[in-house]
Formats: sequence, structure tokens, C-alpha cells
Amino acid sequence: MRDQSTVPDPVICGNGSAMTFALPGFDLDSFVRATLAEDLGEAGDITSAAVIPADARFTGVMDSRDPITVAGLPIAEAFFRALDPDVVIERLVGEGDRVKPGTDLLRLEGNARALLTAERSALNTVQHLSGIATMTRGYVDRIVGTGAILLDTRKTIPGLRVLEKYATRMGGATNHRMGLWDAAMIKDNHVAVAGSVGEAVRRAVAAGIARIIVEVDRVDQIEPALAAGATHLLLDNMPPPILRGAVTLVGGRVPTEASGGVTLETIRAIAETGVSFISVGRLTQSAPAADIGLDFATIMDG
Repeated sequence: MRDQSTVPDPVICGNGSAMTFALPGFDLDSFVRATLAEDLGEAGDITSAAVIPADARFTGVMDSRDPITVAGLPIAEAFFRALDPDVVIERLVGEGDRVKPGTDLLRLEGNARALLTAERSALNTVQHLSGIATMTRGYVDRIVGTGAILLDTRKTIPGLRVLEKYATRMGGATNHRMGLWDAAMIKDNHVAVAGSVGEAVRRAVAAGIARIIVEVDRVDQIEPALAAGATHLLLDNMPPPILRGAVTLVGGRVPTEASGGVTLETIRAIAETGVSFISVGRLTQSAPAADIGLDFATIMDG
């Protein structure tokens, strides 16, 4: 029944300071270069250049101030390595780990100017991705034991979709469509133009599309969608009693997905209706940044 697209697992190899990270579909080097260029501008880090001696060295510890689910540490490491290839980094927790407040996540030692210049880009990334993973884990925990699977959506920041969907997976969700290319999703505007749910689905079938997800907001749209060839039904903004009836009507012929206005307070009741999936846009659209800091200390000679 799990017909969802998924970001492939990251490739993580090596250990200690030699560890590398590659997420299929994501160009880490380009992301790091573009992010640092945005921060450095034409003049560079004028504060560190003015205040910090060129040969000064720092040791630093990145830690969490809240209980979080961790995501993005390998990407943070890439920022530091881009500016100090000789930096020594020790990762203290794993991606997807749930940690308590005060947990040390990463320890590093290297050139002070380089580490200070990379600090904000590294922190922004880990805070954002860990925030997504942490919110996602909260939703996953609410539906444990129901059999329902949590999905993310395409409501992502432009340019960060692969990273954000990676973060939801670290929080325990399953990725929904990665884009417009990997499945058809027929929504109300498509139906309005095509003339009916059945006609919209028939056109998708005729186009040779294998995965056809159809959004329905009324129970009377279910049979026409299935008869025309829908492979997945998105039951939009239906309260639990209506959802339960819709799931019964579908009778397991295709996966069912509940969507629309799902919150931590409502997701359990929705999951208990028997739907296969629940999609939540706020995982990537509204997750607050995790409270993560990086504290440096000067390395004293002798």
C-alpha cells in the first residue's frame, strides 16, 4: 500500500573528520557555496577579519537547548570544511536521534576566523532542519499504533525541498510526491477545467500515468474517481465521521489519505478512522527553528 515517492537515503561514509554526506538529488557543494556567498557578499566577513588574528584557533561545541530530533549535522559540517579544510569535527549524535536539552551535538576545532564565518550558515541549516524533524516526530508519536502513515507535502521553501523532505524522514514521516513529475494529483481546479472528477481521471489514465491521486471533498465523488482509474484518494477536509464512512466505502480498493487542517490535537482521531495516510503541510511550512547554539572558546598555546 505504500505507494509514496521517497527521497533516497543519504550516503554517509567514513568517520570522524573524514565523514562525508551525499543526499541523492541534492548538490551539497553548490548549496554550501551559494549560502556562503550570500552571507559573505563582496567584502567577506569584515568583523572576523578585523577582530580575530589570522592564525587564531577555536574549539567549539554545538548543542541543543530544547528536546529535539536531530537533522542536518552533516550539512553543517560541510560549511565548516568549506572554509577550513583542516577542521577537526566530532559528531556526537546521529541524524534522527531524539536528544534532551543540553545535549552536545557536534564538537569542532579549527581556524577561528573560518569557524566564525561559517557559524551562522551552519546553525541556520541545523536549526531549520531539526525544527522540521522535531515537529514531524511529534505528529508521528500521536498516531503510533493506528496503522496510519504520516506524509509531508510540496509546501516547501523553494530550493530546499530535498533537504526539508529529508528532515521529515528523520522525524519519522514518509515522503509524498517530490514534485509535479512523479505522480498525477487531480485537485478541484483540475476537475473544474476537465468538467468532472471522472473525466479528469480518464484523461490522466489515457496519458499513461501510473500513479493517479485524486482529491475528493465529497463522498459522492469517490465512486466516479475509482471507476475512472484513480489509484489513490485524497479525502480533503472531511471530519472523522465522514472520513470513516469514506474509508468504508473505498473498502481497501486504493490507499486513502486524509488532508486539510490537520493538527496535533486532531490527528489521532483522524488516524483512527482507518485512513492509510495523513498528509500535513505544516511540517515543512510552519515548523519553528530548533533552539541550537554554538559556543566557542579560544585554544591557548602551551
